Amino acid sequence: MEDWDKQTIIRKRAEVPKVTKGAAAINAARRAGAVVGTERKATGGTNKGHSMTDHQKIAKLDRENEVAPPPKISLSVGKAIQQARQAKGLTQKELGQKINEKANIINDYEMSRTIPNPAIIGKLENILNIKLRGKNIGEPKHK
Repeated sequence: MEDWDKQTIIRKRAEVPKVTKGAAAINAARRAGAVVGTERKATGGTNKGHSMTDHQKIAKLDRENEVAPPPKISLSVGKAIQQARQAKGLTQKELGQKINEKANIINDYEMSRTIPNPAIIGKLENILNIKLRGKNIGEPKHK
């Protein structure tokens, strides 16, 4: 019982085998008398570890059949926004400030690089006083 009071071991680390890749380290371990084991990876030097299984191929096919993303804004709407903005003498930044959006949002709409947001389209229609939805895109909006 007294031996327990004299020595306290909080944690004892398990010995983990050291993995070395270089030939020099392996030779040094052999000279020191350590036990040396050499193994080769099953897929060493090939891309077999990255090949797709049948389940992965089926999942990929399923993903390809998903619903397409919503269409981006049409070129005619982008041109109509740009022409109406220039006719009013506004920059993209000024127009963005009027509708409480950033200038790059206006740029994305004019270049047809974004999915249309009905709220932003409505604000642009009101400020620019043109139709951006339905038929007759770009014509003056009647109030």
